[in-house]
Amino acid sequence: MDALDDILTSLRLNGGVVFDARTRGDWCLLSQFQPGHCAPYFPVPERIISYHFVRKGRVFASIPGGATAEVSEGSLVLFPRNDPHHLFTKAGLEPADIAAYVSRGAGGAVNSINMDFGGEEAHCYCGWLGVLSGSHPLLDALPAMLLVDRDSHAADWVSSSLHVASGEWHASPTMVAKISELLFVQAVRRYVDDLGEDKSGWLTAIKDPAVARALSVIHARYAHDLDVETLAREAGVSRTVLGERFAELIGEPPMRYCARWRMRVAATRLMDGNDTTATIAYSVGFGSEAAFNRAFKREYGEPPAAWKRRTDEQARVAHDIQVAA
Repeated sequence: MDALDDILTSLRLNGGVVFDARTRGDWCLLSQFQPGHCAPYFPVPERIISYHFVRKGRVFASIPGGATAEVSEGSLVLFPRNDPHHLFTKAGLEPADIAAYVSRGAGGAVNSINMDFGGEEAHCYCGWLGVLSGSHPLLDALPAMLLVDRDSHAADWVSSSLHVASGEWHASPTMVAKISELLFVQAVRRYVDDLGEDKSGWLTAIKDPAVARALSVIHARYAHDLDVETLAREAGVSRTVLGERFAELIGEPPMRYCARWRMRVAATRLMDGNDTTATIAYSVGFGSEAAFNRAFKREYGEPPAAWKRRTDEQARVAHDIQVAA
């Protein structure tokens, strides 16, 4: 497992819902899924990744105030931070109310969108994944809109997989979650592979051998008593070289990143709700619960118990609102 595998695993993706959208003619929709929309299907996540795969025809995608991308047949567009975005076949149209075109499948499950205004066909699979870990450096580093052009080797697999997902997700949510996760992972890998060598930033760091090795060590041994000397030795470079490369590409020193990663793991385990605060504190490398509480408050602005109560309450409220709707 490489550094990117570690990072993708840490996203803690949960669930996935896929709509089969069949359209004809000129139209425009404003799309943005909300965490509460997931409540009937899987646990409410902190963040959502949305995507659209065009299996026939073409559509355009844009973020208000941003660039417009043409999404041709066999291509995929992702919104890693679930920014509101327009999907359309003709520019300048007012967004339609998507609720009027949603069809319900067996058991009341929403699984299709149908719009027929005459004209050329455009068929898409529209889906989203839940992200349990909330804020994450990978999602922050990706562009707001990520276009993955057609790959002749992968397009058939993606299309057939999403075809299954759109028809079976209500009966087999675990299978659909895995399909959606694999789709996202492959898209991110293609994006990272296509980054130029002259680029800088968090994702480019994964392609730097020394920094990538240091990241892998941090992700695997964050609970150990790591220091810069150990990381540099594992990476095969000097402390100075590692510190400079790490700060240039990641934006912070290695040990600061390690501390933040440790808190991210702790927050994820708190959300799982299977362990006590003391157990989590020791599992991520703290010698006492009090020291852990102080470090957690520095990172998240409140002690772990208060943070968990607040996030649990937010999830409960979102669920109640969705059920009432």
